[in-house]
Amino acid sequence: MSTAILTGPPVPGSPLEGDLRSLGFDVRSAADAEETAKLLDATPAGERVALVDPRFVGHVHSLRLALTDPRFPAAAAPGALTAQPEARAALARAVRGATGPDAVAGPDAVAAALDADGADVRRPELGSLVAVVATGEDERERARAAVAAVDEEAVRLRTAVKSRDGFFTTFCVSPYSRYLARWCARRGFTPNQVTTASLITALIAAGCAATGTRGGYVAAGVLLLLSFVLDCTDGQLARYSLQYSTMGAWLDATFDRAKEYAYYAGLALGAAWGGDDVWALALGAMVLQTCRHVVDFSFNEANHDAESNTSPTAALSDRLDSVGWTVWVRRMIVLPIGERWAMIAVLTAVTTPRIVFYALLVGCALAALYTTAGRVLRSLTRKARRTDRAAQALADLADSGPVAQAVAARGPRLKGAWTAPAVAAVGAVALVVAALTQPVGSPQVIIAAVLYAVLSGTAVARPLKGALDWLVPPVFRAAEYGTVLILAARSEVDGALPAAFGLVSAVAYHHYDTVYRIRGGTGAPPHWLVRTIGGHEGRTLVVVVLTTLLATQNTDLTLALTALAVAVALVVLTESIRFWVSSGAPAVHDEGEPA
Repeated sequence: MSTAILTGPPVPGSPLEGDLRSLGFDVRSAADAEETAKLLDATPAGERVALVDPRFVGHVHSLRLALTDPRFPAAAAPGALTAQPEARAALARAVRGATGPDAVAGPDAVAAALDADGADVRRPELGSLVAVVATGEDERERARAAVAAVDEEAVRLRTAVKSRDGFFTTFCVSPYSRYLARWCARRGFTPNQVTTASLITALIAAGCAATGTRGGYVAAGVLLLLSFVLDCTDGQLARYSLQYSTMGAWLDATFDRAKEYAYYAGLALGAAWGGDDVWALALGAMVLQTCRHVVDFSFNEANHDAESNTSPTAALSDRLDSVGWTVWVRRMIVLPIGERWAMIAVLTAVTTPRIVFYALLVGCALAALYTTAGRVLRSLTRKARRTDRAAQALADLADSGPVAQAVAARGPRLKGAWTAPAVAAVGAVALVVAALTQPVGSPQVIIAAVLYAVLSGTAVARPLKGALDWLVPPVFRAAEYGTVLILAARSEVDGALPAAFGLVSAVAYHHYDTVYRIRGGTGAPPHWLVRTIGGHEGRTLVVVVLTTLLATQNTDLTLALTALAVAVALVVLTESIRFWVSSGAPAVHDEGEPA
């Protein structure tokens, strides 16, 4: 239960008390600042407290936005203010700052005092919603008329949808999924329950695809689309009812990848029933998709808080955004999750898994070229000074293990704006070329892996503040994942590719987990975790050595890769679950560019 304190004499006929109770508040009244302070002291420290002016006139959803959003320690709208437990001390100071025996601790005055005290008071955008403090009967009547003139439910439904989303999601899903979100809200379903339902539906779809029958493929395509509808619904439900939570952020951030990659595995299993081995394509699609995301994450982390962050390329992009049709074309080119899942679902139903993966690889490759080229152009033309925070984020995304860290600490610190990505690329290319061209089991691949580890440490030896240093983490991801794929495919050992798929899935989860921790402002996973699982260069060395020793001796390489995948998965999942269910986990809700 939360407590709302009406800070002043009641207004006859006002529905305010009922509105506050409908939002879950226990309503109390205070005649002056002294009584308000006493009520604050009497309220348990772990509760949310709201101060509301009894003269408030407005929509219930205005109060909901101002008083019930769990993501912010303090928030305010005209005539209403809320403070969660972490902001209660600042609220008490602001209330006691009111002077005079008859002073009233009005919400607007207290909010201004909180601002002056350095508190971060969130003021939500209300748009056409009404929230005013009516000081007279005429003003109250005008405010009531303004409330009646706006369809509050229509506004609530409209704002439940992301302001920026893909074409397929915007025009083919959101027009009806928002009503499904409202239906769920009215029946007491939570976003986490809908997220879980989406995961279960996708896993059933993967199971249908794994049957390898045409009926199974059709069912898989339909269920995959249904899973995506539910995936849209959970976020819309969270925005509709303001049911944000740390657990929900974690589930939403990780389940999308789990659903997509489980579906890839289902398609590969289904193809195997028909005698077609497409595990290399499935793993290739996962590698390409994950590397695309790392490009987005690294670029955003490198530039979102950069100073003097201007670019002619960015200015051109802004001008194109003013032309309606170019916005949708550019959003579709990047093949966001809505377009991607729709393509996968339709092709699954009418073609074969091999064709699905061919289309996915071509589409994702073109999207990767488009987005990466645009980001490179922006970086080269942008006049920006990267911050220490950005450099640390890139270093965390690099995922350097003990070998690379030792080289970075003791090796040379090369200078030059493009040195870091160039050195990383040289090591990555040398490793991938050796894996592709040298005989399976050749010690030359081990030499290339050692060179890669040394150069990767050299690349991160100095702070990653160069214009293109955001390319370093994607290069490392491509090198590690690509090497695992190539060696497993070339070994021709039964089961090696599915085992490699599992290994890359476990490592990719660790990398996504790192991204969302950084986005939440809590920093990367602990150093012991990165050291325990070896870092990108350590895992690559292990895989190369295992392949060299086992692939040509009729020994079970599959078992070794599977054991490595299980070990990595157990360590990263245990630490990830511990972190995300802890009180210190951030509430991450990505409303940016769709992935």
